[in-house]
Amino acid sequence: MPRTLIEIERGHGEPLYRQVRRAIEHGIASGRLDAGGRLPSSRLLAQELGVSRNTVTAAYEELVAEGFVESRARSGLFVNPRMPPRPEPDPTPPQEHAFDWSGRLRGREGDRLPHIEKVHDWARYPYPFPAGQVDPRAFPARAWVRSLNRALDRPHAAWSLQDCVADDDPLLVEMVRSHLLPARGVAVEADEVLITIGSQQGLDLLGRALLGPGSVAAVEDPGYLDARHIFLRAGARLHPLPVDADGLRPPDTLRGVDLLHVTPSHHHPTNATLGTGRRHALLAAAREAGTVVVEDDYDSEFRYEGSPTPALKSQDTTGQVVYLGTFSKFLAPGLRLGYLVGSAELVAHLRELRRYSVRHPSGHLQRALGLLIESGDYQWAVRRSRARLGMKWRLMRDAVNAALPWVSSPAPGGVSLWMSGPEGLDCRELVRRARERGVLIERGDIFFLAGPDPGALRHFRIGFAAPRADVIEPGIAILGEVVRELLPPE
Repeated sequence: MPRTLIEIERGHGEPLYRQVRRAIEHGIASGRLDAGGRLPSSRLLAQELGVSRNTVTAAYEELVAEGFVESRARSGLFVNPRMPPRPEPDPTPPQEHAFDWSGRLRGREGDRLPHIEKVHDWARYPYPFPAGQVDPRAFPARAWVRSLNRALDRPHAAWSLQDCVADDDPLLVEMVRSHLLPARGVAVEADEVLITIGSQQGLDLLGRALLGPGSVAAVEDPGYLDARHIFLRAGARLHPLPVDADGLRPPDTLRGVDLLHVTPSHHHPTNATLGTGRRHALLAAAREAGTVVVEDDYDSEFRYEGSPTPALKSQDTTGQVVYLGTFSKFLAPGLRLGYLVGSAELVAHLRELRRYSVRHPSGHLQRALGLLIESGDYQWAVRRSRARLGMKWRLMRDAVNAALPWVSSPAPGGVSLWMSGPEGLDCRELVRRARERGVLIERGDIFFLAGPDPGALRHFRIGFAAPRADVIEPGIAILGEVVRELLPPE
């Protein structure tokens, strides 16, 4: 029985046992005490209320005598199950105006942008092709559990369980430096690495540190929606830069641009890879203008044909490129772990910002992930996942070219296919009708920024990381039928 049901007022004039009895009777009548429910012993309730046991016993005796409570031998006291609750009229609340939050909440400029919407129960659909989700069966569960357990043993438990204030786990930082970044052509010191709660926290910290009212953030168009929301909320004005089949088209100048967000390895959402010539041109423009370049290394682990390109950060000679990496896309989105690489001065400032919002990412997860990488299980899981996803990518590529009424040459990387249909296709209606038939895909128009463009409606995205391989062909065949239903007859 919750103690809040009984309020004792000493010196009130009414005997304490009657106050106890009246409170219990009211709880039974109002239904807050379940019919047939067991009541606490007189000793326990007396201790809880700070009264004598005789006081509670007297209250219980009256309740038993009047039929509200039953005494069962060797079992205790119970609410009479035949005592129905009596509905009580709600007291008329005082006529007060509700608190007006609208005048207290700061404006959110980003609200004018659309949001990426996720179907949370995607796994129940027969043909789930959501982008950004993973197949739970591909997660290295046994290796992860081993690492979690080891992280609670000596000498690791201290880093797992202590309050690190603003520090990061030195083991995980070392694993990032020595095992992950060299493969991207990047060499840094420990004080140039910050562990984040996913790459999105890195973007948020950079927005808070580098942007404000009157600043300008250049973004890819189409591009990553969440980055736009973050930059707008920091007070910046967005400057869209066009993207084609070869990635971002470098502008003649970046003068007046404070920050440029770019996804060169696999452009979000098209998966195009930024070519070498464009990379050099972009870095030259950034050096000339003094623009900070934020390289979001989106799905760089997953390339299925050809050789992976080095990170833009590897060609940075001035220290103005900030690199964002994540473990979430590969391991599981729900883990929310990533890292940021930048100059020591910048990282120290971001570390202080992070300290006064979330202090630090989970020490237990950091140490477990460091152990997973150190053991070699992480690299083994990446290789296995890359092979599995490469097989799915080829199945998906062949399926869309067999089922859809146009020829596609999807970029050989990432975990989704960016599809561009003919003019007249409305991706909003396509997503709705496909979902009615058990096929989940994502609309593509929301990733465009530069003005109302009717052509944006012909784009959509198909993820292939989450579904089983055997549902790809039949699911895409159904999608092809829906597409043909929506297109005007030839």
